[in-house]
Amino acid sequence: MADDNQAHTPKRIMGVFAHPDDPEFFCGGTFARWATEGAHITFVLATSGDKGSSDPEMTGTRLVEIREAEERNAATALGAREVVFLRYSDGELQPTLELRRDITRLIRLKKPDIVVTNDPTVFWFGTMSINHPDHRAIGAATLEAVYPTARDRLNFIELERDEKLEPHKVSQIYICGTQSPTTKVDVTAYLETKISALREHKSQIPDMEAMAERMRSNKDTEAPDDAPRYMEHFRVITFNR
Repeated sequence: MADDNQAHTPKRIMGVFAHPDDPEFFCGGTFARWATEGAHITFVLATSGDKGSSDPEMTGTRLVEIREAEERNAATALGAREVVFLRYSDGELQPTLELRRDITRLIRLKKPDIVVTNDPTVFWFGTMSINHPDHRAIGAATLEAVYPTARDRLNFIELERDEKLEPHKVSQIYICGTQSPTTKVDVTAYLETKISALREHKSQIPDMEAMAERMRSNKDTEAPDDAPRYMEHFRVITFNR
């Protein structure tokens, strides 16, 4: 598996995820590293996490306000510049043409060099966890938006005709939450930044110290005990221009 220690970080990166807290949990260290290296990072969240509460007094409308505020704070902690909420219904996300159009619109508007999203093929992790269906849906819709939709002008022609959004070719896709990674990013220097960003998600993480300990215990197995490293893993697709 390749180590990704790019000397030149692309200037524009877009993370497209299903829920607030997904950018931080899946690859917050990588985003923090890229931001420190000068990248302009935009997060696109398909939902605002309006179902993510067990509080019997909570309403979906109130939860949207809480979770959007938490995500904006977390994004700021990582160094992301913008957060866009599409406000689809949490738990009901599907890779529809409407969602693909919305993502395509933002790709053409923001013109990212790299798009980061989830692996749509992963249904479970080991024997203890099932992948959220929204994660699969956003991964499928985003990959389809990157290729071929954002690239080819006759796809959703109204975006060019009515909104003056010209086609855009993304250079790379970083697919996170994958069981078949090809690249690992060293985020050792950014682990605490990732943890600080996760601490903003107060409505979702009941025990912050347990979360922090879990993050710190997830060391790279190839690193020596006296010099621990922390890596985030991706399947990277690089397009020929």
